[in-house]
Amino acid sequence: MPAVTVENPLTLPRVAAPADAVSRPVLAVTTAPQGFEGEGFPVRRAFAGINYQYLDPFIMMDQMGEVEYAPGEPKGTPWHPHRGFETVTYIIDGIFDHQDSNGGGGTITNGDTQWMTAGSGLLHIEAPPESLVVSGGLFHGLQLWVNLPAADKMMAPRYQDIRGGQVQLLTSPDGGALLRVIAGELDGHEGPGVTHTPITMIHATLRPGAEISLPWREDFNGLAYVMAGRGTVGADRRPVHTGQTAVFGAGGALTIRADEKQDGHTPDLEVVVLGGQPIREPMAHYGPFVMNTQAELRQAFEDFQAGRLGTIPAVHGMGE
Repeated sequence: MPAVTVENPLTLPRVAAPADAVSRPVLAVTTAPQGFEGEGFPVRRAFAGINYQYLDPFIMMDQMGEVEYAPGEPKGTPWHPHRGFETVTYIIDGIFDHQDSNGGGGTITNGDTQWMTAGSGLLHIEAPPESLVVSGGLFHGLQLWVNLPAADKMMAPRYQDIRGGQVQLLTSPDGGALLRVIAGELDGHEGPGVTHTPITMIHATLRPGAEISLPWREDFNGLAYVMAGRGTVGADRRPVHTGQTAVFGAGGALTIRADEKQDGHTPDLEVVVLGGQPIREPMAHYGPFVMNTQAELRQAFEDFQAGRLGTIPAVHGMGE
């Protein structure tokens, strides 16, 4: 699980919660069910079973893979619509091409993030490049959905292509953890992702036995999803492992610790840490549309069926 790494984390800025910060309690630990998405790639539904009051402004998150494809096996998604929220696709291993009905698109690979603000709506496709389909290979990533407030739901769509080299790299005081700030800020260090709703998104790698105590905004919620490995969360050290999400309560510090012994396949504890300022608005969500009312959902479907969210580009390439 390379993403973006450094040989010596002690060369990086170090962050730690103040000694008098209140450690957030762990309210719940949930286990993600496994399923398939798009044309059949395996996913873990990270937020399944968590009450939305603890997720807001996040809607859902899928861990895509980790899977080693044989030649001819790599899969993506067909053309599909979105309206009313943002999708954040973070590729840890492998490569994905993306394209939309507005003419946007590109390629993201190890450590890159594609941040798509669907806003008023578009059609979108994500797929492995032909070379990966032919060769097969490792694929692993995340897709996070972030809600937009009512005032921004019908804004013009936009992309942010965030390269792995742009993320803000930090470490813990002893250098035992590598923190990649993808969006938002941590202890005054800002990531490259520009968000409409204030959030923080971090991919943390903790060496066996390492611990992080992160300063956390008290007006943010707190979530930690384990992509790989074993460890504990909170001051009372609740056990967590691959595919589990920890939901934190109120406080000014968020604590995660890696077990001394990890699985053979996973040398470190790999965690995505999320926090955001709740929007606290009514949410009407069905499939690829996230609006505030049922009437707005119906309008989204009508607009999609009438072709007002865009049309599939009549060009050779992805989706042909």
